[in-house]
Amino acid sequence: MTRDIGTLTAEGDGTMCRMPMGLDILITHGASARLPGQWPTQADRLVARGGGEYLFVGVRGAAPGAPGTQQAREVLLEPGDICFYAADRPPVLDVPGTARLKVFLVPREALGLQELDVHRVMAAPVGRSSRLGALLSPFLSELADTVTSSRPSVGEMLAWNAVNLLATLATDQLGRDGAGTPVAVSPMLARIRTFIDLHLADPDLSPDRIAGAHHISVRYLHKLFQDEGTTVGRWIQRRRLEECRRDLMHRVRGRQTIAAVAGRWGFLSATHFSRVFRAAYGMSPSEWRDTAGRGVGSRLR
Repeated sequence: MTRDIGTLTAEGDGTMCRMPMGLDILITHGASARLPGQWPTQADRLVARGGGEYLFVGVRGAAPGAPGTQQAREVLLEPGDICFYAADRPPVLDVPGTARLKVFLVPREALGLQELDVHRVMAAPVGRSSRLGALLSPFLSELADTVTSSRPSVGEMLAWNAVNLLATLATDQLGRDGAGTPVAVSPMLARIRTFIDLHLADPDLSPDRIAGAHHISVRYLHKLFQDEGTTVGRWIQRRRLEECRRDLMHRVRGRQTIAAVAGRWGFLSATHFSRVFRAAYGMSPSEWRDTAGRGVGSRLR
């Protein structure tokens, strides 16, 4: 049994490995298994359809009152499925004794999620039979087994890979509806997003320039993003912050300053960058860089 008071709880035999970047990996099994987190009075119920292996991603730092989490649901799972859940309100498990659980606990900020994004990634599990599930489910499963016996330097790289893969899954889930069906994006909006990604480093990137490059009015440009629940400016800032966050993680051993990273992705003011980074991820750029660079901690049994 593994226990980290106030954060992790596991019933039955289990192994927890604490990794860099705030990632914890728990492997447990048995009908008495519980997902790590604080237990609410009302929770979703996850029902496993048979024995086998199930993967869970517990997101720490979700908004307490996020929409779509007040009414309890029952979700059926197949072996190999990957299911996101909010770690402060973990679902109840109904699994047979032959089931094996692999749980990845990761801060919301490390996945690049806003607080109210969490309920959207929880909307439906990533099926083992889906395109992305077929690719990542066996990889994440093997990764969870490998980290418990890896050298610290190898474990650190595995943690980076795991968080990046989980962030990819989260991004894919944000583009799906409550039934797990991909939400269509208009061809024009898709081209505009690609254009923005190619010009993020340009501090002069603006709605006027984007609209002109696509031969549409600025008003129509704003409407495209409004229909997606955001604005042009917010989308550009979000994408710049995501790239800065990745740079700070992968360049943790380098000598590039935070101001240089910010400037590379179009932020003219380091002070402004630090302020919006903290607002988005709940920590300063330097805190994120230091967190990403921590070595593998202790393994508990």
